[in-house]
Amino acid sequence: MDLILRGGNLPDGRENVDIGIEAGRIAAVGAVSPAGTAEEIDCRGRLIAPPFVDAHFHMDATLTAGRPRHNGSGTLLEGIALWEELKPTLTFDDYVSRALRYCDWAVGRGLLAIRSHVDTTDPSLTGVAALLDVRETVRDYLDLQLVAFPQDGYLRSPVGKANLIKALDMGVDVVGGIPHFERTQGDATESVRALCEIAAERGLPVDMHCDETDDPTSRHVETLAAETIRLDLRGRVAGSHLTSMHSMDNYYAGKLIDLMKEADLHVVANPTANMLLMGRQDTYPKRRGMTRVPELMAAGINVSLGQDSVMDPWGPLNAADMLDVAHMAVHAGHMSGREQILSCFRSVTERPARTLGLEGYGLEPGRNADMVVLQATDPVEAVRLRPPRLYVIRRGKIVARGAPAEVRLDLPGRPNAVDYVRAGGG
Repeated sequence: MDLILRGGNLPDGRENVDIGIEAGRIAAVGAVSPAGTAEEIDCRGRLIAPPFVDAHFHMDATLTAGRPRHNGSGTLLEGIALWEELKPTLTFDDYVSRALRYCDWAVGRGLLAIRSHVDTTDPSLTGVAALLDVRETVRDYLDLQLVAFPQDGYLRSPVGKANLIKALDMGVDVVGGIPHFERTQGDATESVRALCEIAAERGLPVDMHCDETDDPTSRHVETLAAETIRLDLRGRVAGSHLTSMHSMDNYYAGKLIDLMKEADLHVVANPTANMLLMGRQDTYPKRRGMTRVPELMAAGINVSLGQDSVMDPWGPLNAADMLDVAHMAVHAGHMSGREQILSCFRSVTERPARTLGLEGYGLEPGRNADMVVLQATDPVEAVRLRPPRLYVIRRGKIVARGAPAEVRLDLPGRPNAVDYVRAGGG
């Protein structure tokens, strides 16, 4: 053994479990005998989890909040307008430096796999070239998938069709789209069909921004599911956002969920972004905006959670912490039952790993030795506290270390009586 984690708790409820690592893979899970010069980490009372996975992000825009100015209205459309203004000023080096800085944040929080959409309607494709360079730079410590995303519309943008093909030829991994941003319903339907056909011809996955609107008549995920079935793309297609489902009537939503299940469609909700951007035109009552996560999960659909934005024109907050996203999903989806909280934890770990098609993911012998040790006893406590990541391990190597957090109280008559963090958990 090269490294042994001693006495940790696993997300499936097993406690006091050792994990032995050799040659970058998990060699044993259970009781592991001492092994020569292997480094050992005391994980008693700590949660050992597979790494966090972000199934939906925009790395080309990250860390640009305030450039050229802040989003005053907080709306999706103002964010798009700001991005259009900023995009022509961005250089290759700017894209790369921001993305690498963000990847450092991600690794420090145990986030070791990201699917990032990258705008392909920039005529120069500078962002695409830059993120392909970043993908190569970080490959030893972070899995970065790139989605060819025609931000201004595959058909609506003058360069939409040609540049998407160019981006795929450059090595982008996934076919993206944004049908609700096309000029007409007919164009939207045509774009979904064309993009799915491109993916089928090239043997690529699809991940499409779909129905990111409060309009209940925006139903392009229906077309996406139907095209998935027609082209036999089952299991390779994701619909992201799907916020219009929040406003649909229950009869149609139920019919739609059945179709999505038949298509084996992956769903990616973005709770922090959806709660921030949707319902902006409502007075009261205000819609929450996040898609029907509990109902989709109950139907057996693979639901992942993503951040979407970190300090960019669409969202000024977030910090590469997928536990923040799970925490928001619990509240936005009224998912406070213990099993529901556990489900939200799985939606930032194993479920997005399935969406991304990550090979060797998980805490079983023979899998890649990628994991994170948290200052928490179980996944529910992790979602509640969003605690420090004590160790982040990639292919058996420790790539980040954190110190346990503690706050000692000095109260009248009770000096240092309570260690606040330990009382709160972890």
